[in-house]
Amino acid sequence: MNATREQRIEQALFRGGALTLNNPAYREAVCTFTETLLKADLASGDLTAKALGLKDRSASASVVAREGGVAAGLEEFAFFMRGHGVGIALEKNDGDVMRPGETLLRAEGEESQLLAFERVGLNLLQRMSGIATTARCLQERARGRNSATRIIGTRKTPWGLLDKRALHLGGVGTHRLGLGDAILIKNNHLARLAAREEDAVPLAIEKAWEYRGESAFIEVEVRGEAAARVAAQSFRRLQDAASEPYPCLLMLDNMTPAEIGAILEILHRENLWDDTLIEASGGISEVNVEAYAACGVDAISIGALTHSARALDLCQRIS
Repeated sequence: MNATREQRIEQALFRGGALTLNNPAYREAVCTFTETLLKADLASGDLTAKALGLKDRSASASVVAREGGVAAGLEEFAFFMRGHGVGIALEKNDGDVMRPGETLLRAEGEESQLLAFERVGLNLLQRMSGIATTARCLQERARGRNSATRIIGTRKTPWGLLDKRALHLGGVGTHRLGLGDAILIKNNHLARLAAREEDAVPLAIEKAWEYRGESAFIEVEVRGEAAARVAAQSFRRLQDAASEPYPCLLMLDNMTPAEIGAILEILHRENLWDDTLIEASGGISEVNVEAYAACGVDAISIGALTHSARALDLCQRIS
């Protein structure tokens, strides 16, 4: 195979490049999400603005970073605000590093609008920037132990494609963008085919192989050494008979670094390594990510990047 393992991982699991506002599906997702949040916020109007007698006069605002990190969500923020007649000038671009005190963008519009839209806009920026910042940090830590290991997200994404876009801006992989992207065979799927994991795995891979033309990759999740071995054997057999290489992944779920290391030794010893890419998953965080990278896995998936994202500290100042 001419492509390196890292290139093959990027081909399979780095799918965030498609998530731009030029993509109708992504643009619709951003619009639907932000408008739903705004509608809920303004269901009964802005009582504070009404009580204080604030007028619809022109005003300006700026969004400022209170802590450093990676900027994300600026294009989505601008799209949302411009859709309501607010002028936006970006001072930073998505993916840029920002430092405390730096201005990310400036807004011009009616005072009531800037106040009413503030929370929806800031929530968007803070969450996406928080995800991107943590993602970049974890990728740097993993690379410090293994330069070829890549961090990727999961489908544990409360904000859907917006969370996936934030992962991409942080420089990590998105994994699937949806259920129709690729074939990922998990333990609940395997349980439908056979009682024992190692018996179900080859059956599932055989069935999935027929649909590889519709899929970016095929991946099977296993929780034991026996199933890992038969999965790699199935991938090697099918790839040997194929006319061109195809991304096949083995997800080692909820295993310790020592357990993963033992399985990788088997794959090397039995000449199964070249045809199977390895993803570690389950219970991985900033506490142990370096230990998993040191095992030699190709990818580490971390659901906490999105399901437990910490918002970055940003503020809006109106003048």
